[in-house]
Amino acid sequence: MSAAVFDAFTLNSGGELKNRLVKAAMEENLAAPGQLPGRQLFNLYDQWARGGTGLLITGNVMVDRLAMTGPGGVALEADTPLAPFQEWASVVHRHGAKVWMQINHPGRQVFRKMAGKNIAPSAVGLALGKHSGLFELPRAMTDSDIEDVIQRFVATAAQAERAGFDGVEIHAAHGYLLAQFLSPLTNQRSDRWGGSLENRTRLLRDIAARIRTTVAPGFAVAVKLNSADFQRGGFDIEDAEQVLGSLAELNIDLVELSGGSYESPAMQGRTADGRTLAREAYFLEFAKVLSAASPMPLMLTGGIRRLPIAQEVLASGVELVGMASALAQAPDLPSRWRTEPNASGDIVQVHWKDKTLGGLANMALVRRQLRRMGANRKPARRLSAILSIVLDQYRLAGLTKNYRRNVSQAS
Repeated sequence: MSAAVFDAFTLNSGGELKNRLVKAAMEENLAAPGQLPGRQLFNLYDQWARGGTGLLITGNVMVDRLAMTGPGGVALEADTPLAPFQEWASVVHRHGAKVWMQINHPGRQVFRKMAGKNIAPSAVGLALGKHSGLFELPRAMTDSDIEDVIQRFVATAAQAERAGFDGVEIHAAHGYLLAQFLSPLTNQRSDRWGGSLENRTRLLRDIAARIRTTVAPGFAVAVKLNSADFQRGGFDIEDAEQVLGSLAELNIDLVELSGGSYESPAMQGRTADGRTLAREAYFLEFAKVLSAASPMPLMLTGGIRRLPIAQEVLASGVELVGMASALAQAPDLPSRWRTEPNASGDIVQVHWKDKTLGGLANMALVRRQLRRMGANRKPARRLSAILSIVLDQYRLAGLTKNYRRNVSQAS
């Protein structure tokens, strides 16, 4: 008999989650000055922790403040002050939930206007049609670049543990740097970091192994992995199955399955290779295949908003259910399910002809709700997609100007 959503779950590292529901990562862009967590993030996570979720995974925390996915993001480096991060963790803990820090490096997915580091396994630019100019052609990484990235991931994980977080999730999905190494479309190297899948997995394995030996045995280490990139010739489910087997040797607590990238936003329910995704629990069919072969517990994220679907995910052999956009609309959805099993968290989808703009609009709608929650307001029932993207771009322009000025002064 499969587990129920409100059953507890014990991790390989010994920690216990009070239920099987997880707040998955979203791009919050709510950092205080200095790329630090502040009051807006504390308010936001307080709402989610009070909402009944057993585990909260933060939005991207970058391992390099010069390589950011957005100007309102958080960065944690070896010398970053820990007090704001300690407060962030304590906000969640006071409501009985656990919190993991998602740690990430964007690689080539750094907007041109950010003027930060733009590195990748190979000098392959983003193919976004008329919007490709939003990003510069990345520089192919040297061996010293790769070692620097490894050390940064390890340092950030160690800092997260010192700050009181319960674990880290290494982001190797959605087209970010570690996913770029995994995909043959973006990794065209001929050295020990490229070519075979074993070589393309080496960076992820090295990072995970070094983190696992650096942190305490009871500190959770997880990985976010694409079930597929949904691009022809890219990382696919057969590759994901092999990577899962490779990671199992490293005492990883959990692998979260997702999919897609900036070029193919399957995490928003849309693909670039023509494959059709389910209307809810986008990657469930992939998860069924992978869970049957995985030696590690799996978590599935992507479009989940109703209790029966969450229960179907657990029945498929997946151990944890990740929700993101639904919790931007209804932060207390897990608690409501205890007495209102038919309650649903709406997920607004913008289906414009211009898929890149549609993707930006979807993110803008979510971020607008998160800003409301960060200001201790309730999510709005309806928001205009056009107004949301205009407001989002205006706000990001101001944050970008401040970010570039601060980086210039620090340099």
